[in-house]
Amino acid sequence: MPLVSSTEMFKKAYEGKYAIGAFNVNNMEIIQGIVDAAKEEQSPLILQVSAGARKYARHIYLVKLVEAAVSDTGLPICLHLDHGEDFEICKACVDGGFNSVMIDGSKHPFEENIALTKKVVEYAHSKGVVVEAELGRLAGVEDDISVSARDAQFTDPDQAVEFVERTGCDSLAIAIGTSHGAYKFKGEPYLDFERLQRISELMPGYPIVLHGASTVIPEFVEKCNEYGGDVAGARGVPEEMLRKAGTMGVCKINIDTDLRLAMTASIREHLQNHPADFDPRTYLGAGRAAIKGMVQHKIKHVLNSSNRI
Repeated sequence: MPLVSSTEMFKKAYEGKYAIGAFNVNNMEIIQGIVDAAKEEQSPLILQVSAGARKYARHIYLVKLVEAAVSDTGLPICLHLDHGEDFEICKACVDGGFNSVMIDGSKHPFEENIALTKKVVEYAHSKGVVVEAELGRLAGVEDDISVSARDAQFTDPDQAVEFVERTGCDSLAIAIGTSHGAYKFKGEPYLDFERLQRISELMPGYPIVLHGASTVIPEFVEKCNEYGGDVAGARGVPEEMLRKAGTMGVCKINIDTDLRLAMTASIREHLQNHPADFDPRTYLGAGRAAIKGMVQHKIKHVLNSSNRI
């Protein structure tokens, strides 16, 4: 089975009122942990690669690892560029084997965002590749992207309609209160569900994307800190909020921080309990197993995407 487009995935997710997990990948163990979980749960998957991941692991290695995952599991998997900042990186991914790209022009004024997104859409569509765009800005840090909470802007529903109509983008990431990184909320967690409902009503059937949607699972934060980490005060999006969003037109939920925490916590624990161990296969294997368990939990209890193949 080749890589599959997210178009049919999103159509089924919208109609079934569930979400597809979009998991960020950086190496073999992360990919294996994610796909092993999805295989057991019979869940479709989006594996996404950030600009930072491309710099770290190199484009060709990640593409071949994802292709290997498809061959190994037979799962419907979409390979997606997360937060492409310009036309050039989107073009490189379109030409280099990705079947979905995100152009993030949210830092630009509205008209500039439209022009950039439209340029990417025209090129990607000519090659059979789908495009995600972003309107509104999230607080927090995503690789090289940093937006202060003060400057964060929620997505305007009427602008969202105009943006989609003028650009032709296939899905839209909106800002309703989530943020990137492990420190998402200083006070009580809050998502603007009224805004999400309005956007969904104005664009019926259209797939909405939620970025910055890790739960920051306390178990892994506590384990990180117990075994020498310093992840104090980390707080994510409650699972019940994400489940609700998945019934309101959100078809893609991005998860990255929870992967990092699960792997790091397990590696820390292993190395402290086995100080003589210097075999990367054992401690990376522990990280892989932790990712598998965490992703299974997300699929079953947050995304509701089990048995959707």
